[in-house]
Amino acid sequence: MANYDVIIKGGRYFDGTGAPSSIQNIAIKDGQVAKVSPEPIEKGPETRVVDATGLWVTPGFLDTHTHYDAEMLVSPSLSESVRHGVTTVLVGSCSLSMVCSDYEDASDIFTRVETVPRERVLPILKENKTWSSPKQWVDYIKTLPLGPNVISLLGHSDLRTGVMGLSRATDVQVKPTEQEMQSMEGHLKEALDVGFLGLSTMCLKWDKVDGDREWSKSLPSTYANWKEVSRLNKLVRQYDRVHQGAPNAATPLQITQYISECIGWLRRPMKTTLISQMDLKGSAYLNLLTRMTSKVTNFLKGDFRWQVLPTPFTVYADGIDVVFFEEFGAGEMALDIKDAVERNELLKDEKYRREFRKFYGEKLSPRVWQRDFGDAEIIDCPDEKLIGKNFDEVAKQRGIHVVDLFLDLVVEYGNKIRWYTTVGNHRKHVLKKLVKDKRSLITFSDAGAHIRNMAFYNLPLRMLKLVKESNDEQQAIMSIEQAVRRLTGDQAEWFNIDAGKIREGDRADVVVIDPTAFGQDLEKVCWADMENFNLQRLVNRNPGIVKHVLINGKFAVDNEEVAETLGQEQGYGTFLPAT
Repeated sequence: MANYDVIIKGGRYFDGTGAPSSIQNIAIKDGQVAKVSPEPIEKGPETRVVDATGLWVTPGFLDTHTHYDAEMLVSPSLSESVRHGVTTVLVGSCSLSMVCSDYEDASDIFTRVETVPRERVLPILKENKTWSSPKQWVDYIKTLPLGPNVISLLGHSDLRTGVMGLSRATDVQVKPTEQEMQSMEGHLKEALDVGFLGLSTMCLKWDKVDGDREWSKSLPSTYANWKEVSRLNKLVRQYDRVHQGAPNAATPLQITQYISECIGWLRRPMKTTLISQMDLKGSAYLNLLTRMTSKVTNFLKGDFRWQVLPTPFTVYADGIDVVFFEEFGAGEMALDIKDAVERNELLKDEKYRREFRKFYGEKLSPRVWQRDFGDAEIIDCPDEKLIGKNFDEVAKQRGIHVVDLFLDLVVEYGNKIRWYTTVGNHRKHVLKKLVKDKRSLITFSDAGAHIRNMAFYNLPLRMLKLVKESNDEQQAIMSIEQAVRRLTGDQAEWFNIDAGKIREGDRADVVVIDPTAFGQDLEKVCWADMENFNLQRLVNRNPGIVKHVLINGKFAVDNEEVAETLGQEQGYGTFLPAT
């Protein structure tokens, strides 16, 4: 008689391949799925039995776009993701790993972009960062008591800064020397050799540097010409790894550079994933362009995938402090000023206001924010009479232009006026088309970043709910089996990692879900402590859905409760190298 560690009995079993689900019993031993059988499995004297009757049993979910790079150093449990069934997280997104650059540079290229306070991140890196190479980083990560498994890209801004220094890496007049290019190639090769998934780059100019030295310059990756990126991509292609990028939304045709690199007529196609395919309120036509791009690139023997967020893209803001104001000149001018008094003087200036109104009125230029204060609801303000109203309503009541009203309120209340707007993915029928595309990646949670602006920690659950509702309505966009696969095995296969499936012999990363609890509002956000940061952040809480989460056969979530030992002493997860 085998003395199994855990038996999960009688659940609807999804193996992560998209194969038909069925009622099965699963036995786990020493961190692996030891047996899957429709017949009862005999338990031993120390076997824990989980009755999964009426529940779904799936592989652990992959979150392949996070910014947990700093958080995992002091809060390795990453429980905000684990509680929603995520058992593997990807770091190093958007050119922003913390591998090659020194501690202050790593902080300054990360904190403003991802809106995690510099005064929290900088001391963490100063105290903990002992590494300066990919292999050293992996060796360090392996010592952490990780909650989920960790996979990583090497960030180009980090790589460029580590080799050139932050000042030279953000100087438009400076190009890397041949010696510096060879050094970058050497670091990238080392990263690929030790299991990094590939390279992440950035072309969005509105992502800015923090700190006192190179304040408000764009990220280092944006200063690289395409010849530099293409040279690094040769290594990525050689190893059959992934290039993650972000095109400049202001110049949509720039995407052709990514396409040319991805296509593999007389060579191996290079796996390429870009941020992000979205049904934007302000640029609806971009949705058509992105869909066409994907179809054409893959038709031409590319291996191309847009990242798709399977839920409305709702953003919360404190005053004027939100990243999408960086996309037009007047907003950028305000965000470039640190001092509140100096910023308020600018916001009160009539010449500046005319410029803001001009940019606000432009509706044809490519943009992420729809530039509609009538589509922005005030949810907190010292003047409680404003709560629940949108800015346009208040402006009409006061008989002034809505831009003047917004700037007046920011001057008066600063960050104490809080509001939100839904930027995209607002039309469910269009969203269903986006997630249905088999060549998309269901990802882009940005977990660990934008801690006051948004929360998509439960992204996999939102995807499952969207698909389940379509099935319940007899208008299925895909089967539940395919939805599970898109969140698990499909991504694991594409990134070449050993995860995402729970067949016999596979790693026991398992989630037990109650599908009857999907009726609640999964878009709702609330505040919770950010462990070891002395901060609160927006999170998701969905009682009743995720019953159990096992990572490498250990209960990371048990009866909906995150294990007290998660992130303590011995890790549940591990570093997963690309294979």
